[in-house]
Amino acid sequence: ILVTGAGGSIGSELCRQLIAYDPGHLILLDHAEHALFEIERELRSLAPEMRISPVLGSVCEKSLVNVLMRSRKVEIVLHAAAYKHVPMVESNAIEGMRNNVIGTRTVAQAARDAGVERFILVSTDKAVRPANVMGATKRAAEAYCQALDLDQDATRFITVRFGNVLGSTGSVIPLFRSQLEKGGPLTVTHPHITRFFMTIPEASRLILHAA
Repeated sequence: ILVTGAGGSIGSELCRQLIAYDPGHLILLDHAEHALFEIERELRSLAPEMRISPVLGSVCEKSLVNVLMRSRKVEIVLHAAAYKHVPMVESNAIEGMRNNVIGTRTVAQAARDAGVERFILVSTDKAVRPANVMGATKRAAEAYCQALDLDQDATRFITVRFGNVLGSTGSVIPLFRSQLEKGGPLTVTHPHITRFFMTIPEASRLILHAA
């Protein structure tokens, strides 16, 4: 099993839950060195006998992803790597497009070419009628994976969308907490808005259920 973005909030929780299923080989891909180091160390303490391979690199590195997919004989890909902060992607649209769209295309193509059984794309509700660059990049990534799924039968491409995941990377909760600690006010989209949340473990279980 290959988890991209394995050092992130969703990716790392996926890894924690995956060890309960005793996979033959768990491969962790992330471009953030410290995050990758931390999740590898945690997993080795939880499952010292498990075969775990940390891979430091970007999902946009085509040669790395292709070699990784084939040499490790990957059967399932959980693609959680993405830029998720709406304002940050809005002001860095080209990098958001490169990581979220080109990165997804690179990993998805490599999975198809290597005969991976299942590819799970972790997406967002912001991909529904996108109102910002981040949502648009995730919708494009979804569309590409849908096209690959229709084009062949060897690899199953599945997308899972989430709304607000409590405390995940890109979540509004850390911002709200900071505003509350300073005495407010809370910045909200609309005074009558209602937000619904799920926890990171709940979101991760849904991804595994989809897989």
